[in-house]
Amino acid sequence: MAALAYRVSRFGRLTGLASAIAFGAMLATHPVQAKGPESVADVAADLLDSVVNISTSQTVTGSRGIQPPALPDGSPFQDFFDDFFDRSPGGDGGQSPRRVQSLGSGFVIDDSGVIVTNNHVIEGADEITANFADGTKLIATLIGTDEKTDIAVLKVEPVKPLKAIPFGDSEVMRVGDWVMAIGNPFGLGGTVTVGIVSARNRDINSGPYDNFIQTDASINRGNSGGPLFNMEGEVIGINTAIISPTGGSIGIGFAIPSSTALNVINQLREFGETRRGWLGVRIQEVTDEVAEGLSMAESAGALVAGVTEESPAALAGIEPGDVIIEFDGRKVGAMHELPRMVADQPIGKEVPVLILRKGEQQTVTVTLGRLEDSEEVAALDEDAPEAEADEPAPPPVIAGPLGLTLADLSPTLRTEFGIEEEVNGVVVTEVAENSAAAEKRVQAGDVIIEISQEPVATPADVDSRIAQLKTEGRKSALFLLANKDGDLRFVAVTLE
Repeated sequence: MAALAYRVSRFGRLTGLASAIAFGAMLATHPVQAKGPESVADVAADLLDSVVNISTSQTVTGSRGIQPPALPDGSPFQDFFDDFFDRSPGGDGGQSPRRVQSLGSGFVIDDSGVIVTNNHVIEGADEITANFADGTKLIATLIGTDEKTDIAVLKVEPVKPLKAIPFGDSEVMRVGDWVMAIGNPFGLGGTVTVGIVSARNRDINSGPYDNFIQTDASINRGNSGGPLFNMEGEVIGINTAIISPTGGSIGIGFAIPSSTALNVINQLREFGETRRGWLGVRIQEVTDEVAEGLSMAESAGALVAGVTEESPAALAGIEPGDVIIEFDGRKVGAMHELPRMVADQPIGKEVPVLILRKGEQQTVTVTLGRLEDSEEVAALDEDAPEAEADEPAPPPVIAGPLGLTLADLSPTLRTEFGIEEEVNGVVVTEVAENSAAAEKRVQAGDVIIEISQEPVATPADVDSRIAQLKTEGRKSALFLLANKDGDLRFVAVTLE
């Protein structure tokens, strides 16, 4: 008992008989198996043959990293340095083509020879080789890639069927569950590491569909594209990124969850490309200030800042200022969740969308289109509107304590700020430094379209609306602003 009490005293800062009793109670309520697996040897042994090392090579042309120093014109040393730095193969200062190799990981998902890895592992490669644990090397061909989720699917031609690894359900994984990674860190190959799920649904700003599993299982350079397993030996993630100031593992790694990867992989195998659903909206985060401005009980959902003409959203009647709070029966907890929900749906599917409009909920039905990258590029009209030379600019009006100088949107001001003809509202001509508006990056040339979902057409409208919101006890005003090209955004400006 004394030894037991000593052990708890070291680690738990408890002493004496009371600590021994407390420790015994802890053991009674936390069974031994809660400590985690005693060994993962059996699970790992069954999977090692299905995890491969991916080696790539490509031909690049460019400097080898040593550049000649900049010398003054006419320097007597110019010829010397030119001669020194040109002494390289080809005599071109290191600019001749050369072969560059890189390493990553991958895993077999079909016994016919289908392999999954990261797009960044094989991007730009002239040759891709899959190296198996038994020493077999097979040249791989590319089936398809998806940059947005960083997934690539490869195909090799094995002499005999390979051993495929099954996928598991990443959605049932909980924070604290044990996971195991197998990969090729630093080219060492066949390396097994174990950790837990540290967090779920991480957004690390690497793409529009981020929802990574975070793990403390050791992941290093070369692990990219390798599998993250649950304790049943099922793939619940694809290791893809780490946070590290040194380049080595510090216990913060990220894996693409199988729930995201499977749909992409299946589309790449079937079509050689992804075919994602498209809604046709630009969205913003619903912050606490925005929620207060819209009289929402909680800051959740996706605020619609713009709707593409003739898009599925436009045809369904979705408008700027609507908040999408449910999509296909699933709650939209945060803005970044909506693009993934939409992308995962098949093209042409009719989907119910629950929106909040001016405090009232309503459901619209959207028939999803297909997301095309070209749709994200808008053509610009280069013909600027001509000003009426003799028209005097109207006097500006100061709109209360928000730090805004406002004016009617005249032809003269359209020309001065380059505002397109289709943009209408109240133009901001000046923003006071350190004001509430300046903190939200409102700037001269912005056009106020609405304030808290009520349209404004004159500076007097702005004054009146702000005064009304203060009377109602609102802490912020939700501005709908347009830039000179007509792109919309919402900004919550503090009224206090």
